[in-house]
Amino acid sequence: MKRKVTLKQIAKELDVSISTVSKSLRNSPEIGEETRQKVQAFAKFYNYKPNNIALSLKNRKTKTIGIIIPEIVHHFFSTVINGIEQVANENGYSVIICLSDDSFDKEVLNMEMLANGSIDGFIMSLSKETQFKGDFHHITEVINQGMPVVLFDRVTNEILCDKVIIDDKAAAYEAVQSLIDKGRKKIALVTTVDYVSVGKLRTDGYIKALLDNDIAFDEKLIIKIEDIDTCEITIAQLLEDKAIDAVFAVNELFAVTIIKTANKIGLNVPKDLAVIAFTDGIISKYSTPTITTVSQSGIKMGNKAARMLIDRLEQEEDQENENYTTEVIETHLIERESTV
Repeated sequence: MKRKVTLKQIAKELDVSISTVSKSLRNSPEIGEETRQKVQAFAKFYNYKPNNIALSLKNRKTKTIGIIIPEIVHHFFSTVINGIEQVANENGYSVIICLSDDSFDKEVLNMEMLANGSIDGFIMSLSKETQFKGDFHHITEVINQGMPVVLFDRVTNEILCDKVIIDDKAAAYEAVQSLIDKGRKKIALVTTVDYVSVGKLRTDGYIKALLDNDIAFDEKLIIKIEDIDTCEITIAQLLEDKAIDAVFAVNELFAVTIIKTANKIGLNVPKDLAVIAFTDGIISKYSTPTITTVSQSGIKMGNKAARMLIDRLEQEEDQENENYTTEVIETHLIERESTV
């Protein structure tokens, strides 16, 4: 069986640009007859099948960027969108936003829908289900056809593309270390399931901070939430252990649920229980008490992701390269009433 080839591989084999291959396959008069025949013969021999999504994307310039995010409920994602839109608008681009609802199937459908709407490139954060499945074919196919994609926040090493992240492990370490420095000894963690990349990295940072301070690591103090709507009972069970004096939550929705549950069972925050969360959103600023958070700088992340994508879109065809970059946005701890 002959191996399947992509547009990019044909270009590499024949030492021509991706654009030349694409135009040759469409019998464009811009390409010489000899080159057209050589490309078409190679494609026919290897039974090349064009990716309709990618071709739709590549062949039309609409000055529109497609954004796919897992959910809108988290303040972080809305700030990233804001950051993307700022840079996009400054450069004459519009944006279209789609939600995957943490569904693999919906993420794939979103890509198809955006292709039909003729966008020029993607900025996206992977859904939980995509990370769980480890199936990234819909993204790699688009990239292999020469279509730029920038991943942010929830990323994977399985996809070769530009990425924008924070150092989740280091940020979690700093947050837990701040609790230890305040004299907290029995620190619990409320996190996501392991296959969500950011949750896993934040768990690693939490564990490292404990061990570096000679605090025993107890797996029973880690609870992994899959559904925010049903987490209150699990958190209540955790807090029944009166010896817990601090909780590190991987997002502010978990943190506000922890505070709410603590109040119900008679625990005072921060006197009895200190709480730190990721994401510096409206909830953290206006809850009672206000919540100490790790600021993820969503605006900066969105700004950077948009610049990286637009740079890819506007580079000359003969300058196309596969030297992808991972940008790390700095974080910082914002201290508020929940830990004072």
